[in-house]
Amino acid sequence: MPPKNANMQKIFSICEAAAARLGYELCDAAMEKEPTGRYLRIYIDTDSGVTLDDCEKYHRAVQPALENFDYDFLEVCSPGIDRPLKTKRDVEKSLGMLVEAKLYKPIDGQKAVQGLLREMNEEHVLLDVEGGQADLPRKAVAQVRLVPDLSALEEEDE
Repeated sequence: MPPKNANMQKIFSICEAAAARLGYELCDAAMEKEPTGRYLRIYIDTDSGVTLDDCEKYHRAVQPALENFDYDFLEVCSPGIDRPLKTKRDVEKSLGMLVEAKLYKPIDGQKAVQGLLREMNEEHVLLDVEGGQADLPRKAVAQVRLVPDLSALEEEDE
């Protein structure tokens, strides 16, 4: 979903066009102020993930089109394996996967709920949880993130 700020909408459009041209999916673009300066962070992905080379290729392609915007550092990143679900495509790709919904306020004494994602829209987040389903009002959910499956790493350690 494109940002509400007019400047960020322009940046988002530029980034989206560059991603489509290069075969990437634009997951997000954000301007973040840190003690060292203003960071323009762009998150890209593909079905098979992104490499450092992909990030560098995209950075070189998009940077000239972004030079008139006010930022100190441009970072191109992967959204990560524990990415927050922000777009409709994120949700579609994550159906049936283990996610964690963080809540603004506790519901039934829980501030976070883990389960398999069944549905997520403007009204609610529906999860299969142990013993049934959790139907969470969307306005009560601060963020939904994928829960990484680290079992393959544990098997390598054995």
